[in-house]
Amino acid sequence: MQFSSIVGQEFIKNHLTTSVDAGRIAHAQLFIGPSGVGVLPMAIAYAQYILCSNTGSENLNGNQACNLKFESLSHPDLHFAFPVAINGDVKKNPVSNLFMNDWRSFVQENPYGDLYEWHQHIGIEKKQGQIGVNEASEINKSLSLKAYEGGYKVMIIWGIDKMHTSASNKLLKLLEEPPEKTLFLLLSESEDGIIDTIKSRCQVLHFPKLSEPQIAQALETNYPVPVSIANKIAHQAQGDYNKAIHLLNQDGDDIEFEKWFVSWVRTAFQAKRKKDAILDLMQWSETIAKSGRETQKNFLEFCVQIFRQALLKNYKANDLVFMEMETGFELSKFAPFIHNNNIFPIVEAVQEASYHIERNGNAKIIFTDLSIKLTKLLHTKS
Repeated sequence: MQFSSIVGQEFIKNHLTTSVDAGRIAHAQLFIGPSGVGVLPMAIAYAQYILCSNTGSENLNGNQACNLKFESLSHPDLHFAFPVAINGDVKKNPVSNLFMNDWRSFVQENPYGDLYEWHQHIGIEKKQGQIGVNEASEINKSLSLKAYEGGYKVMIIWGIDKMHTSASNKLLKLLEEPPEKTLFLLLSESEDGIIDTIKSRCQVLHFPKLSEPQIAQALETNYPVPVSIANKIAHQAQGDYNKAIHLLNQDGDDIEFEKWFVSWVRTAFQAKRKKDAILDLMQWSETIAKSGRETQKNFLEFCVQIFRQALLKNYKANDLVFMEMETGFELSKFAPFIHNNNIFPIVEAVQEASYHIERNGNAKIIFTDLSIKLTKLLHTKS
């Protein structure tokens, strides 16, 4: 993967290539940022730059045979680990090596894809993938071998925050005493969930959101899209190229989430004067509970975003309002009900629900409880 194919992040590209050219490669590096800002493609391009002895910001003048292997993600000194779970093909002891063909196709289709899309790709969207203790043993085994081409070995761990504690402890030993010429690239959307002892042994790079011009330019380059549409999508994407692609293709989950949200808030609003609306909320909760936990968490994150957009709309900060509802739901009419007296308890309640979903709580009970709280909070006076 070429650095030139990555959207934006020029400062980070320059930092990485300069450090390699100067012979200063930290053995453990932690890349922090949403999938849509290019964390994974940057890690792959960085590994390619090192393993193929490339020069310059465009990965040029290196070993061409090596560069060809990277196009299919089949270089023998490039290793991956990522969250997995049992599915229709892998019945027990899931580890990354058993999903490698799926991983290659996933990355080649969209290197900006997120964890939920990966779960969908391998058919575990109703489960929560993790990097387990068996994976840590596989990592140890892979890195104990000599480098195939005599140079560096690179281990990219995508979703390090999804690593089980027992696996993290095993990885820690490797980070403390790494094999010679071994580079660990640990990737995560946030630092939450990564144990402090691992973070303390890594050089940390935070990836900023992409700018609107960068996203618009990438859309114009990679897709047959008019400038006006590219600019509109870039504004809605809020610095996330993966979201921009879904908005362009209209194939994301936002439309379904929007329908769930509209049904939810309308029913919750009616509950004050229509007592049997509680039964409708319970039915709604049961419907959401049938979806996978990752879907539920993504939906709750979507809800927080809409509540915040409504608040901005209410306080006339229209330049910051980027969401456009596809279902006919008018944000301007909903906005007066979200204000300074209820936005914080609403967001807190939604985030608490997401916390309990993450920890395998009963989804129907969690969403019913959240719905009852929302019926009260929506009627709080400003």
